[in-house]
Parts: sequence; structure tokens; C-alpha cells
Amino acid sequence: MLARKQFSLFPQTTLRDVADAMRRAHAEGAEGFDLWPEARRRADHARYVDVDVRSALTECKGMPFRWALNPYRGCTHACEYCYARKYQRHLEMGAGDDFSSVILVKRNLAAVLRRELTRASWARESVAIGTATDPYQPIEGEARLTRAAIEVFVATNTPFSITTKGPMVVRDVDLLAQAAAGAKVFMSVPSTDETAWSRLEPGTAPPAQRLRAARLLRDRGVDARVLMMPLVPGITTPRPVVERTLRAVAAAGVPLAGTCVAHLEAGVRDHFLAFLGRDYPDLVPRYQRLYQGSYARKTYTEQIASMIKDLRAKVGLSAPPRE
Repeated sequence: MLARKQFSLFPQTTLRDVADAMRRAHAEGAEGFDLWPEARRRADHARYVDVDVRSALTECKGMPFRWALNPYRGCTHACEYCYARKYQRHLEMGAGDDFSSVILVKRNLAAVLRRELTRASWARESVAIGTATDPYQPIEGEARLTRAAIEVFVATNTPFSITTKGPMVVRDVDLLAQAAAGAKVFMSVPSTDETAWSRLEPGTAPPAQRLRAARLLRDRGVDARVLMMPLVPGITTPRPVVERTLRAVAAAGVPLAGTCVAHLEAGVRDHFLAFLGRDYPDLVPRYQRLYQGSYARKTYTEQIASMIKDLRAKVGLSAPPRE
């Protein structure tokens, strides 16, 4: 386990401490993390701040799961479309570079999680890991918070799922395979197009590596599936691009769990439109017409769904499994 002193700023730094420091910094016209010279920089140029949390699980509404767990806050994968960018506002940070360059490491996560899962009131409902930031972003190789959390889930016989773009998940195949209560891994592979991947997901592993990781997990008895989402209009939605991605998923022998078109909520929309203005300026007017709100027009999403259904049949990829 990572030595605590490598991350520690001062005893028991909390998320509220982070928000308060950022608020003071804004008032003083300074960068918030300049107030914390001990914030550790790594080779990826991100700053890592060790924090203590009072709760590990987050109760969710309007989602297909009730409970979520995120070992980190912020993500160096830096996916331009990531809806979790909006959550930085709660800590007085921006949805842009702050999201990918300032990572909060929840050092006491496993201890707090164990306390929550051993309460008499805990009904052993399934927990979704990685709903806001990737649990297998590079820092996990050192901090190992996700692995520690999985150990708690296995020990308490609690079912869980993982959503990730990180092939590092194969490191934990031993634990995943022995999760008697059930474990699912959803590998996010929105597209195998190299240009789209390098621009939209600059900090992630290549899509081919992710598919190989999912295949390895299945070979070891883990229920691994692919999420082909989000589909980004005009970039990863052209028919030839979608077909190549579906063929790659089929060739890997991994079930397709689902697809969806990107949604751009407040706190993410401005960031993504700025990205389009730099990398795909011709698409900006189209997006302004397509997204009158957070979601693309229904007629468009229905067209994409119909195309995927046709192409899935063409490449011999079965329909997403039903739960």
C-alpha cells in the first residue's frame, strides 16, 4: 500500500477543505493549489492531493444503480466529453484543466467503505464503481484504492460493477474472479478510430488494448462487456467508423452491453464546444442545432440506434444482454 506520507498535506484534509481553499484562492486571485506546495506532482504533470472522506458510497437517483463508489476525484484520462467534469464546480474548480490536472485521492476510502458495508442496515445492494472518474486511471497503479475497495466488496459478499477505460483492471482479475456475489466489468470503448481516440480521450490507453483486456477477463471467468459510449456526433458516428468499431468488438469476442449518444450537461457543454472550436470548428454550428438542451434531438438518437442495430446484425454481434 502507498505510504501515507507521500500524499499527505496536513492531517485529515477533507473535500470541504479543498473547496474552501479554492474559494479563498479565487478571492485572492491565486491558483488554489499554490496554497498547498506539498501537493505532489507526477510525471503526468497532474497534482495529487490526499484527502479523507466521511462516506465512501454515494446514493444516486435517476440511474440504473442506487449506489456508486469513486476512489478518486478528477481524472487524467481527460476525455473531452466527460459528464463528470461538471462535478468540479462543487469544489470551486473548473470543468477544464482542473478536472484532468488536479486529482483528489481518497486515502481512507477502504476503511470507510468497510464500516458502511458491515452495518446491520446494509442490504448488500450492487455498487457501481467508476461512475464519475475512472477507477483505473494511472494513479491506481500506485495508490491501489480501487483494489482495496474490491477486497472489501469480496469480503462482505457485496455485488459490484466497474466501468473503466483502463486495461489495468486485469491486475485485479484474481479478486474479480472470486467475487461470489457477482462482479461485472464494463470496458468503455466508444470508438476504435485512432484519430477520434487521440483527440477525444487523450489520456487513455488505445482502444485495442482495452478490448484485449476485456477478452482476458472473460477468459478468466469474469463477466466483462463493452460499452460503446458515448458516441460523439460527426466524429465517431459516421457509419464506416461505427462498423469498424463493432467489428473489433465482435472479433474480441466480448458482448456489447450498450451504446448511447453523448449528452452535454451544464458544466460540460461550454468545455466541449470550446474543444470543438479548436479541433472540429466545422461541427460547432451543427452541435448548436443538434443540442437545444443537454441531450441530442430524439430523431437523431433514434437514427443512430437504428444504424447500430443494422450494423450489429451485419457484423454478427448479438444484441446487448438483458438483465
